[in-house]
Amino acid sequence: MLVPTTPCNESARLDALHALHILDTSPEERFDRLTRLARRLFDVPIAVVSLVDANRQWFKSCIGMEASETPRDVSFCAHAILGDEILMVPDTLADERFRDNPLVTGEPNIRFYAGCPLMITNGGKAGTLCLIDLKPRALDAEERALLHDLARMAEQELAAIQLATLDDLTLLSNRRGFEVLAQHALSACKRTGKTASLLFFDLNDFKQINDNLGHAEGDRALQSFAEVLRTALRESDVIGRLGGDEFVALLSGASNAETQQVTQRLAKLLDERNDETRRGYQIRFSVGQASYEPARHGSVAELLAAADAAMYSHKQASKARSARNS
Repeated sequence: MLVPTTPCNESARLDALHALHILDTSPEERFDRLTRLARRLFDVPIAVVSLVDANRQWFKSCIGMEASETPRDVSFCAHAILGDEILMVPDTLADERFRDNPLVTGEPNIRFYAGCPLMITNGGKAGTLCLIDLKPRALDAEERALLHDLARMAEQELAAIQLATLDDLTLLSNRRGFEVLAQHALSACKRTGKTASLLFFDLNDFKQINDNLGHAEGDRALQSFAEVLRTALRESDVIGRLGGDEFVALLSGASNAETQQVTQRLAKLLDERNDETRRGYQIRFSVGQASYEPARHGSVAELLAAADAAMYSHKQASKARSARNS
């Protein structure tokens, strides 16, 4: 058996998957309808919408099989998400990747597999819409096109979920999406004993941009800040826009010094962006930092409140300094 390799964008892929807030949720008719249709159209005993998590594949919809998940290392779908096209295995016993796979040698005794990757917003693959048969077979070109069409329908359902967790303007996670992702990250930090810091950003004098230059320019300022924020932070950091001009970032495994370096790098990159755009205003921010302490912060909301309070103190101190210097 060949254990599937890990996609090169695995961290971002998992972030996007977790942001859907779909893993371990109850069955939904919109996905069950697709697997029932697939089973009938292709005359297979098993059809699945499978989502590939860090260590498992979990079935959002599974028609014809009682299991709700399997380990990732025996997952056919974990192989399928490594490519862009349908992965078809006409006869598992004739394929060295799968012939001694426990899902082949034991229940459900898979002999045929075809899985079409399900794309999500960031270009990653959440999982597959897949067909399973207990006898060897193959799909012709017309059948492959039909499976592809059904997979696009599943993608549309995932996209509808994703819209509920994504900020349309900046394409960062919204509050709901951020809280889901951040809770996953904090749970991992608690389990592994790693540190974490939350940065809470508020743009200075943002109202003046809207009032003096219009909301369209205000939107451009928010988009610019979001772009610089993405550049300054690591791929593994969780970033979100809570609303208005408030942004947050959770840094896992970062020391106090490393977190301060991030804010310094952000300020430097923002200065460069301000110099490049020359729109008649400068984008500036106040920031508050809260270090994750499991004994004090039982939830993301409590950590957010601590960082928000630190940001408010920073903003008030900055205003006091400006008043003294004026």
